[in-house]
Amino acid sequence: MRVCIFCGGGSSNNPEVEKVAKNLMKEFHHLGIELVYGGASIGIMGTLANELLARGGRVTGVIPEKLMTREIAHDQLTELVVVTGMHERKKLMYDRSDAFLILPGGMGTLDELFEILTWKQLGYHSKPIAILNIDHYYDSLLAFLDHAVNAGLVKAKDREYLFHSSEWDNIWNYFCESVK
Repeated sequence: MRVCIFCGGGSSNNPEVEKVAKNLMKEFHHLGIELVYGGASIGIMGTLANELLARGGRVTGVIPEKLMTREIAHDQLTELVVVTGMHERKKLMYDRSDAFLILPGGMGTLDELFEILTWKQLGYHSKPIAILNIDHYYDSLLAFLDHAVNAGLVKAKDREYLFHSSEWDNIWNYFCESVK
């Protein structure tokens, strides 16, 4: 299975995020999961790639030319694909992935989450999407989505497209049930 992780190119102030990211890559290696991600060597992205590579896992990075120096492209990946822009990046990450996992991140992560979620809502794909809610990072966002359902602006069935848990095992089971 190839899992795309959307997460921060920066580092979190919460040390739990890096700890969980490292443990997650131990699980990826154990399960034989290939990582598809944004191609950076820094921040949470770099932590994920470095940990899985150190264990002999496969890591594919997709990075726009403009971010090659800003995000400091990782030069030790199994494969690094350089694209012209963000839309091409997201499309290629989508094409190369069986499931999507969201870790803590900023505006770019939210953009990626909502675009892939919208694609699913519109019927462009049926791949599973999940948030690993590390240390309650996404509680407010999840509450907002529930509020949007109550306000009638998000359909309950569309809200259900976004699975979430603070436990990787729950997400892995969801992915396995969804990707058959």
